[in-house]
Amino acid sequence: MACELTTGRALDCKDAIGGVKAVYFCQLEDATITSSNGAITDLDLSPAQLYKYNLVRGTASFTETITASAENGTVFYEPSVNIKLHKLSVGDANEIKLLAQNRLLLFVETNAVDANGKRQIWCCGSENGMEMTTGTANSGVAFGDMSGYDLTFVGMETIPCLFVNAYTSVPFDNSDFTVTVT
Repeated sequence: MACELTTGRALDCKDAIGGVKAVYFCQLEDATITSSNGAITDLDLSPAQLYKYNLVRGTASFTETITASAENGTVFYEPSVNIKLHKLSVGDANEIKLLAQNRLLLFVETNAVDANGKRQIWCCGSENGMEMTTGTANSGVAFGDMSGYDLTFVGMETIPCLFVNAYTSVPFDNSDFTVTVT
């Protein structure tokens, strides 16, 4: 059987942390990804540009929903990334319009760090891309309300999101992103 189980899982230490620090966007068609065992082993972003969006603590989330059908014998994965951007501006509105029109490769840099102090980074939409499915621009009502954008990006993939296992540069500065095979 091709789907034999390979390992168990013990209780882990209570050292996990939630949240998203930043997201990086590039156009899916401009990137070439090679992966093995759920991790990226090679990533060619030439001529792609990575665009980093720094996020305020507690304003973004990354979720991956696994949908399996016993009746149909199918499994697929639906990554979802929600971000909030403070302030309304013409420049942001124009860029958000471009994000909404594209199929995107989206990297999520979480607040979690590994034993070497490197942040966990997940690649969403490696096969079919991520697409903005909803977004709002909101002024808020009271002085203390958020004024800005609330954007959601969703994908539909045959594989789980890929882990960026061994990277050599963060933040990802455009095409300066490099991974090494470990």
